[in-house]
Amino acid sequence: MDQVSTRQLATWLDNTLQAERFRDYCPNGLQVEGKATIGHIITGVTASQALLETAISRGADAVLVHHGWFWKGESPVVRGPRRQRLATALGSDLNVFGYHLPLDAHPTLGNNAQLARVLGLEPDRDADGNPVTCGPEGLIWLGSCPGANTLGDLREKIYKALQRVPLIVGDPQQKTGRVAWCTGAAQGMMEAAVDAGAHVYITGEASEPTTHLARETGTGFIGAGHHATERYGIQALGDAVAAQFGIKVEFVDIDNPV
Repeated sequence: MDQVSTRQLATWLDNTLQAERFRDYCPNGLQVEGKATIGHIITGVTASQALLETAISRGADAVLVHHGWFWKGESPVVRGPRRQRLATALGSDLNVFGYHLPLDAHPTLGNNAQLARVLGLEPDRDADGNPVTCGPEGLIWLGSCPGANTLGDLREKIYKALQRVPLIVGDPQQKTGRVAWCTGAAQGMMEAAVDAGAHVYITGEASEPTTHLARETGTGFIGAGHHATERYGIQALGDAVAAQFGIKVEFVDIDNPV
């Protein structure tokens, strides 16, 4: 089986995702150092205890996730579930890689790009072929959804693609028009989407003010699930790693209803 050094893989991931470009809520890259060489990776949305245990049971050398560890604002003490996760990784010499905003934003491998592929969204493109974006760090993508003329049509399309009933705010008969999307917990960015002319905004989660903003601006809102909207970027990244280095990469979906 082919292998790659941990340092070589970390460098390739950092460069591919342009990790240094982002001001993020967590460190991006190699978060916990394990074995010096890697021949088998488990990818997943979140570096949960269940994902770590699955990786160890399958003989993996690393986990590669979207939601890693060491988030800003968290208590720095190492106890409870945090202690258990760290002990599990360190005890098995397991590398832990995490990429948050860099994976959301990547123009082909990222969560927004991959959600567009899964849902059949058509991104707007600039003169150079790059996706048209708005909001902080350019994280919101803008475009349309061919074949889904109304908010109700788009709801059904999302349900069939993600196998999750989405939360909808708005008249099911209202026209979709220009669609904006940002995976995960990007409900706080909705105003930027409205300012950019979006008629519908798709993200993962909702918060209490979301409904009022949607109603008062006439913008359709769809909360399609944080986990459900972010399953695809990490799979695309894992496929790219496997193609680049010839190592074994498996995606494991530890389901989360949120």
